[in-house]
Amino acid sequence: MAHPTAGEEEYLETLYWLHEVQLPLTAANVSRAMLLSAPTVHEMVKRLEADGLIARDERKKISFTDKGLAVAESVVSRHRLVERFLTDVLGIPWHEVHEEAERMEHAMSPAIEEGMRAAIGDAKTCPHGHPIAVGQRIPGAPLADVEVGAKIRVLRFENEAEEVLHYLYGAGVKPGLEGTVTASDDERVTFEDVDGVAHALTVSAAETVSVKADPSPPERVGLPATVILDQQVFGR
Repeated sequence: MAHPTAGEEEYLETLYWLHEVQLPLTAANVSRAMLLSAPTVHEMVKRLEADGLIARDERKKISFTDKGLAVAESVVSRHRLVERFLTDVLGIPWHEVHEEAERMEHAMSPAIEEGMRAAIGDAKTCPHGHPIAVGQRIPGAPLADVEVGAKIRVLRFENEAEEVLHYLYGAGVKPGLEGTVTASDDERVTFEDVDGVAHALTVSAAETVSVKADPSPPERVGLPATVILDQQVFGR
């Protein structure tokens, strides 16, 4: 088959993230992760299968073929590398690099990739907290699960949709930020960082923020079908 298209690679990235966080590889979960409609996802899943990048069993559960997994790991690592390069070397704010990385990752030569890796030094994650080297993910729990009074450290943002990243940036939340959860109800989660600054997120946005917490709720990854950002709703 020909080299996967940019669209196929974007879906393989999402499937790899589901694989990485040990969530079932299903079209429904792809829809939730990408905030896209089921028919849109179904058409691309059929294409990926026809091109030999994934396989589906009789229950429609998806698995990678060897070729598909190799492509997915490569594009995921390149994407996270580009994001880190754009942020650390070019000074682009972290909430603006995801879409740019989507455009750049598909046509990057080995020489450019090598140069970027040298430029970012010993950075281990993208600016949203995901490991650049696949297989080095640190487990966490959704901020929405954490009890009031618990100490937290933000690990990463599980949903990198542009609108979600802009919302988190506006709320002053970033990977590495530490604090204490001060309030949590059915609508909003609030934590105060070590400088005494309060950060409030909607519950569905807090579902997409993975943290290390003490005491810690059970480790899992949040995957809301829609993400409510104040008065705006993103999803199917």
